[in-house]
Amino acid sequence: MTNEMLAQYANYALASAAMVITVAMLCYALYLARAVPMREPATADAKVPATVGGGPADAADVDEVDGDETEGGVAETSLRARKAAGIAGTLSWLGAGFLLLSSVLRGLAVDRFPLGNLFEFSVVGAFFAMATFCVAATRRNLRWLGVFVTAFVTLLLMVASTAWYVEADELVPSLKSYWLPIHVTVATLSVGIFVVGAIVSALYLLSDKEVGGERFWRKLPPAQALEKFSYSLHIIGFPLWTFTLIAGAIWAREAWGAYWNWDPKEVWTFVIWTVYAAYLHARATKNASRRSANWIALAGFACIVINYTVVNFYFIGQHSYAQ
Repeated sequence: MTNEMLAQYANYALASAAMVITVAMLCYALYLARAVPMREPATADAKVPATVGGGPADAADVDEVDGDETEGGVAETSLRARKAAGIAGTLSWLGAGFLLLSSVLRGLAVDRFPLGNLFEFSVVGAFFAMATFCVAATRRNLRWLGVFVTAFVTLLLMVASTAWYVEADELVPSLKSYWLPIHVTVATLSVGIFVVGAIVSALYLLSDKEVGGERFWRKLPPAQALEKFSYSLHIIGFPLWTFTLIAGAIWAREAWGAYWNWDPKEVWTFVIWTVYAAYLHARATKNASRRSANWIALAGFACIVINYTVVNFYFIGQHSYAQ
């Protein structure tokens, strides 16, 4: 099989992933539209069961009941909606598999690790975002989250396949290093986790104010549970990003002769680390507002978006080949 055929099959796998994840998004939307509220209005948060430590229960504790209390007992979500959620979950795994297959075929087509430009980074990042969601969904009921994650990934794949697409090609000399699969893979994994964390943080901030209708937000876990779940994702992503920063400095020493060169990409990587460190500090501070902390988390994700779009295309530096 020629390299050109492998590259073509990689594109076919990517198109298949986009279609499958889009259908999963529609199925999750159907589920959420037909799902009954999981908690009571007004005083629901006060009735959330406590954990062993006495705090509010996390998402795993509060979102297992797929129904709502009524005068006649528990109103269950319709069978059709639950089937749609089941199909969506299977399609999410399948879509993640197609993304992984596309990246593997792309790498085989050029005999290198498939993380040499923004298009390839986006595909692998989309895979890690889907994988984060799918793995987390095996431990807790995240059917309510599926439509938001799949919608983001679908949008990312659309942009990557059009505006950011480049033909499979060789790496520039400075990228031909064993640090590429180490540094960039960990960076992409952390971004995939931050994507899901940012979505949950945004839902928390909106849910806390019940923007768009009380009944809709009662279909999601309480605000406290959303906030705690977001924190659990960020606490995983931050050490990975810390490793990314350190590994990048080591690689820079080998490639360019210095650990720090004030390259725009280096600077923004440190800015991202600083913002997320500020989020974790605010989250750990006893009297700090949870809302303020999550706004900082969203600011960190905004810095990631700037780093991989604006900095890539409009800032001239030693990472300009990453477009």
